[in-house]
Amino acid sequence: MAEVRAGVLDQTGLVGPALRAALTTQTDAWLAEALAGTADVALIALGSYGRAELAPGSDLDLLLLHRGRSDIDAVAERLWYPIWDSGVGLDHSVRTVEQAVSVARSDLKAALGLLDNRCVAGDPELATALHDAVFAAWRRDARQRLPELIASVRGHTERCGELAFLLEPDLKDSHGGIRDLVALRAFAAAWVVEAPDEALRTAYSLLLDVRGELHRRSTSAGGRSVAGQDRLVLQEQEPVAAALGLADADELMRRVSTAARVIGFATDEACRRAEASVRPPRRLLRRGPTRRPLADGVVEADGEVVLARDVDPATDPVLLLRAAAAAAQAGLPVAGPTVKRLTECPPLPEPWPADARDALVSLLGAGSAAVPVIEALDQAGLLVRLIPEWEAVRCKPQRNAVHQFTVDRHLVEAAAQAAALTRQVARPDLLLLGALLHDIGKGFPGDHTDAGVEVVPRIARRLGLPDDDVAVLVTLVRHHLLLPDTATRRDLDDPATVQLVAAAVGDVATLELLHALTEADALATGPAAWGDWKAGLVADLVRRTASALASDGADGRTPPSAGPGSQMAASPGPNPKAPTTVPPPSDYPDTQRTAADRSLLDDSLRGLAGRGELGVSLDGSRLTVVAPDRPGLLWRWAGVAALHRLQIRAATASSLPADNGVTMAATVLDVAPRFGAMPDLAALQADVHRAYADALPLAARLAERERAYAGVSTAAAPPRVLWADGASTSATVVEVRAHDSIGLLYRLTHALAEAGLDVRSAKISTLGSEVVDAFYLLDADGEMVDDPERREQIEAALLAACAPSPTAPSEL
Repeated sequence: MAEVRAGVLDQTGLVGPALRAALTTQTDAWLAEALAGTADVALIALGSYGRAELAPGSDLDLLLLHRGRSDIDAVAERLWYPIWDSGVGLDHSVRTVEQAVSVARSDLKAALGLLDNRCVAGDPELATALHDAVFAAWRRDARQRLPELIASVRGHTERCGELAFLLEPDLKDSHGGIRDLVALRAFAAAWVVEAPDEALRTAYSLLLDVRGELHRRSTSAGGRSVAGQDRLVLQEQEPVAAALGLADADELMRRVSTAARVIGFATDEACRRAEASVRPPRRLLRRGPTRRPLADGVVEADGEVVLARDVDPATDPVLLLRAAAAAAQAGLPVAGPTVKRLTECPPLPEPWPADARDALVSLLGAGSAAVPVIEALDQAGLLVRLIPEWEAVRCKPQRNAVHQFTVDRHLVEAAAQAAALTRQVARPDLLLLGALLHDIGKGFPGDHTDAGVEVVPRIARRLGLPDDDVAVLVTLVRHHLLLPDTATRRDLDDPATVQLVAAAVGDVATLELLHALTEADALATGPAAWGDWKAGLVADLVRRTASALASDGADGRTPPSAGPGSQMAASPGPNPKAPTTVPPPSDYPDTQRTAADRSLLDDSLRGLAGRGELGVSLDGSRLTVVAPDRPGLLWRWAGVAALHRLQIRAATASSLPADNGVTMAATVLDVAPRFGAMPDLAALQADVHRAYADALPLAARLAERERAYAGVSTAAAPPRVLWADGASTSATVVEVRAHDSIGLLYRLTHALAEAGLDVRSAKISTLGSEVVDAFYLLDADGEMVDDPERREQIEAALLAACAPSPTAPSEL
C-alpha cells in the first residue's frame, strides 16, 4: 500500500482533483486484488475514502461487510495486515448490515462515516443494502440525531476557531473546513437543506487541493505518512501556494479564506434550519408564531430576523443597516432569504443620512453579537457595497505571528471589543468607527498607517461625519500604535515622553478614545498582544498625559459635537475601577436653565407660552412641549414619547417667562419612531395634557410595553454613572452612560424625581444604541448635591433605572 502511494506522489504533475483520483484509483485496485475470489462479502470505503478524497496522509476507513460467514475474521486478517505493515493508517471494522446500522444509530462519528459509503470490491447487492439501510435509519432518527450533529459542529468551532480568519488554520476541523462540508452532506441526507451546490463544491475542492499538497510535504519518500497534518502553518503556505500554481502565500490564504467563508456560512444556516426542524410543533407549545417588532420594517419570526410583510426593500436604502443593527442588538441571525432580499435595497445617498450612520454604530455597538451579522452581510456582498474600501482588506492574511485573524476579521473583532469599552469614552460612536477602520490601510500599498490616514477621511465623509469628527478619526488611525509603543519603549518619567503623546492627541477626550482603541485593538489581535503588564504601562502613560493636558488647559473633555445635546466625557481611560468623578467639560455653560429664544417656537406655541398655557408641536423629528414649570416635567414628556414608540435621540430643557409672570418650561426632543410612522399629533397632545395633570398611568403603561419587548436588545457593556464636579457653579452635573432601551430617559428622570431632585437642565445624546445623558441637578432645598452618601444613593437609583423591569415603578 505504501508503494502504491509513493508511486502516485512521485508524479509531481498530479495535484488537486487529479491527485485524489489517482490515490483513490490505485488504492481501490490494490484492495480489489487483495479481496479477489472471496464471495458473500463487500469491502466498503467510508469517510474521505468513501468520497474518493484521499490525501497523501489519509487513513483508510474500511468496513468488511458480510452475511454471517464463519471465517470472516480470517478474511479480514488477509486484508488488514498488509495495510498495517505498510505503515498506512487504518480504521477498520467487520460487520453485517444490521450491526453496521446499529452502530451508526448510537455513534455519530460512525454514522457520518457510513453516510459516505462506497463499494470498493465484492458483492454490490450487499453494499446497496447497507447504503439504503444507513440512509433510512439516519432520516428516521433525524429528530434525535440532528441536535447531536449541531453540537458537534459548534464544538469544533469553539475548539478550532474559524478557518476563514485564522493565521494558521486547521483545514479539517476549523469552522468552514472539510469537516463542516461533511456535516452539510449529513444535513442534506436528513432533508434539512439541499445538497451542496456548485459554489460549495468548488470551495470544498480548493480546501482538498491545499490539504493534498500539505500532506504531500509531510509524507516520506517511501509513501509512509510522517504527520498527516491538516494545520496550514506559516512556513508551509508559500511552498503549498507554489505547488498549486498560485502567485504567493497571500493569494493562497485569500482563496482559502474565501472558500471557508462560503462553507462556514452555509453550515451556520444549515444548523439553524436543523434546529427549527426539531422544535416541537407550535400546537404542542400552545402558542402561535412568534413575530416581534425590532425596528421599522424589521421583526423577529421564530428566532430569526425577517422583514415585515409590507416592506419593499427597493424603496428603502437604510433598511439594510436597520435590519442588521436590529439583528445584532437582539442577538439573532438574519434569515437567509432576508439577506437576499436586502440586496434589493438601493445604494445609500452620499453623504449617508443620520439614521444610516446611527444604524451602523448600533450594529457595531452590539459587540460579539455583531460578528455573525456582519459576516452575513459580507457573504452577500453587502459590506463592500456599504464600504467599498473593505474589498482591499477582505480575507487579507497578516504575516505576523502575534495576529490570529485576517485583517478584515481583526477589524470586526476590534469593534466587538470596543463595544465593551463604550462607557469609558464620551463619544462611543467614534470609538466604534475608529476600531472598525484603524487598520483599513493594510489593504493598500505602503505603510498601513499612512495609507489609513489617506483612506479614512474619504470613508468618514461618505458616512456623513462633520469635519471635526473626521479629524478625530484620523488622529485615532494615525496614532493607534502610539500608546503601547511609547509605554513599552520610552521612559515614562521623562517629561518629553508625556509631552510627545500630549501633542499628538491634543485633548483628554481624544486621549480616552485612543486608550480604549488601544485595548480593543490588542484584545482583537491575540493573547500575546495584551496583558496586565502592558495594560498597566499604558494606563500609567494615559494618566500622566491627561494630567499634562489638564495643566496646559487642553482638557477639552468633549470631542467635536455629535449634534444636539453633545455630552461630557468619562473618567480617564477604559478602567472599570476609575473614579466616578470627572473634570468639568469645557463646553457646558454654567447655568441652571438657559432662557429659551421665543423665535425658536412656532406661532401656536409662542402664543400659548406667552399666555402661560400648555402646548405641543411636532415638526418633522422635533417634538416641542411648553408648559408651566413644575417638578418632573422631563420624565413626563419622556414617558409620553416612549409610550408613542418614539426614540429620543437628543433633548434640551430651558425656560422662558410668560406674559403673566408664570415661568414656562420649554422642552425640545429630537425623536424618531422605533417602528412605523410618526404618531398621530392629536393623540400625542392628549397624552401630554393627561401626563401633566397626573391622569396618565405612565409607569404601568410603560412597564407593559417593556414586557412586550423584553429581550429585544442586549448591551455589550454595563452602564456607568459619573459626576462632573465643577461643571456648573449653580447645579450638580451627573452623567449616565448606558445602552438605549424603551423608556430609558423616562426611567432615569423618574428615578431622579423620586430621589427628591430637581432636573434644572439636561443634555441628552443618543449615538447608535448608546446614550450619554447629562443632568443638571439641585436638591429639594435648592442646594447642590455634595454629600458622598447621598451621591451613592443617586448612583444606585440611576443604575437600577438603566435596566428595564417588567414591574412598574410607583407613580409620584
